[in-house]
Amino acid sequence: MTTLTSILTRTSYRGKYDPTPVPREHLRQLLEAGVAAPSGCNKQTTSFIAVDDPALLNQLNAITESRIGKTAPAMILVLTRRVIAYRDRTYFVQDYAAAIENILLATVSLGYQSCWVEGKITDTDNIGRKMADVLGVPQEYELICYLPIGKAIEPTQKPVKQPFSERAWFNGFEKSE
Repeated sequence: MTTLTSILTRTSYRGKYDPTPVPREHLRQLLEAGVAAPSGCNKQTTSFIAVDDPALLNQLNAITESRIGKTAPAMILVLTRRVIAYRDRTYFVQDYAAAIENILLATVSLGYQSCWVEGKITDTDNIGRKMADVLGVPQEYELICYLPIGKAIEPTQKPVKQPFSERAWFNGFEKSE
């Protein structure tokens, strides 16, 4: 699968997963895709933990209380650190966003599905910290999201996108040359 095909076919999968384990080599490739992402001022603020142990997955899923990814045979957890990169600026959001997208695209290219699950994790109920504590993550890291990884059982559903002409132009805003 080409990179462009992965980009154009990727969706956020919220259905059930086949229970077949994801090979460690594939999980390693997904982690390598995340590590390869660009990082503001090369501060490399993003780290990852792949989980494929069924008992640990059950424990983490119980903490999230979410149906998204509950049946996935693997999960990648995304960690970040808020490191000052330039003057008073930190680029941790850009760093982890680029890393997550790399992993999501690599996931599709390997024949798996996933979903970026963040909002519930970073809410005021500290679910991310609870998950991080189970995994022995030091306090200076924030568990920002998780990505369930597995083969989809249900068909993927492509969301309706606004027309290209309403969101992308050449040589100026809303110009269609």
